[in-house]
Amino acid sequence: MVLRVLVPFVLVVFNLGLIVGQTAAPGSACSVHSNTSCEVCLKNVSCLWCNSNKKCIDYPVKTILPPRSLCELPSARWGVCWVDFQALIIAMSMILGALLLAVLICCCCCCRKKKVRGPDKTEEKINRQNEQRKIRQEERKVEMRVRHDEIRNKYGLTKENPYSKFENN
Repeated sequence: MVLRVLVPFVLVVFNLGLIVGQTAAPGSACSVHSNTSCEVCLKNVSCLWCNSNKKCIDYPVKTILPPRSLCELPSARWGVCWVDFQALIIAMSMILGALLLAVLICCCCCCRKKKVRGPDKTEEKINRQNEQRKIRQEERKVEMRVRHDEIRNKYGLTKENPYSKFENN
């Protein structure tokens, strides 16, 4: 079902550049060009050439792809004579698949590079905060040592004091 919708869209896009230069004579019926050649039939953009029975018919716009009863896909030509609908469908499917695969690979590579680049801003902020905490903790330790040393000096509990209890007997 998806292929039935996607393929006509791709066909139109692919053939748009080829068909832009072709002009149709107003009011000319495609059946007039039957049993001539593909090139003569396809000069009119609204015509479809069926190679199997050499008929030039009006393109079935409502069904997008020509029904089997009208013309088989390998025999149907529209826009250009050198490519049939079946080959065009296969080629466009392959190109579309390759494009989708390329986009998917690019997305995966971009996501992987983003992870490899390094820590993001939140991780950097957390690391900075941890470092600041460690520095403050070290400062507090030094302040506590100084305070304890002052208290020891005040009460004579240092090793330098000959009357302290730290004497070697």
